[in-house]
Amino acid sequence: MKRFLMTTIAVVLAAVVYALPTDSNFGVGPQYDTTHVYVRPEDFDSFVASILATFGGTATKQGVFTVTPTPSQTISQLVLTPAGTLSVFGFKTPVPYPFGLERTGYLVTDLDAAVHAAQADGADLLVTPFNDPIGKDAVIQWPGGLNMQLYWHTTPPSYSALKTIPENRVYVSAGRAAAFVQSFLAFTHGKIVSDNAHAPGIEIGRASATYRRIRISSVFGAMAVLVTDGHLPYPYGHEMTGYEVANLAGTLAKAQAAGVSVLAGPNTADKRDSAIVQFPGGYIAEIHSASAGK
Repeated sequence: MKRFLMTTIAVVLAAVVYALPTDSNFGVGPQYDTTHVYVRPEDFDSFVASILATFGGTATKQGVFTVTPTPSQTISQLVLTPAGTLSVFGFKTPVPYPFGLERTGYLVTDLDAAVHAAQADGADLLVTPFNDPIGKDAVIQWPGGLNMQLYWHTTPPSYSALKTIPENRVYVSAGRAAAFVQSFLAFTHGKIVSDNAHAPGIEIGRASATYRRIRISSVFGAMAVLVTDGHLPYPYGHEMTGYEVANLAGTLAKAQAAGVSVLAGPNTADKRDSAIVQFPGGYIAEIHSASAGK
């Protein structure tokens, strides 16, 4: 009987411990949550140089690694700017599926527990945890189709705090917006900063229309959930991240001098000036600053 009771207690305790991650916050900080950028190897150096010329910052030493669970090789470099962090990949081999479709990489304190929590909160596990040269990774998909990589480092990284927090710009349909927001908030323990059902359509290239925009904040950083009908003029929907800067005009001047093209804007809405730009290598991003009439 004693052995039976001890075994029963152990099983119950194990179940409780296993369930705890769904209530835990696995985030570390927005400076550790990177936008994943895939460029051709021949565009790699010009892309990194253009990012640094636009935002400032530093880049880690460039190397060639296998960062997928199946054989592959990519040039890889981390770009640390005051406005956000980018993981840059230039694959020398074909990119294994589904890599290249994930938008971001979020550092977590415990990869296996974070994956379990994400699944419990409604995410699909596309790539089960695997080892990389400096830690472990997995790829998940949130309701609505947002792919994201979760990663963990064997040796915890230490990056400087960001000057401004980048905005993960997520386009979802009206039919999946509620499910996405519910799942993402449950995992991140984030909060809705604003939910505007009639945001100005100029923000998505449709000046005569309105749309729903939800802004979320969490330990992982900022997110703008853009709920649309999919009737988006180019280049809207292609930008993955919005970068906040002190002065948009000055930043665009530096960017264009470094080979960056302005695809849309500048426009003013919601007390911010913004533009959509394309960096050498094809990466499309939004850049914004507080408008003079704030």
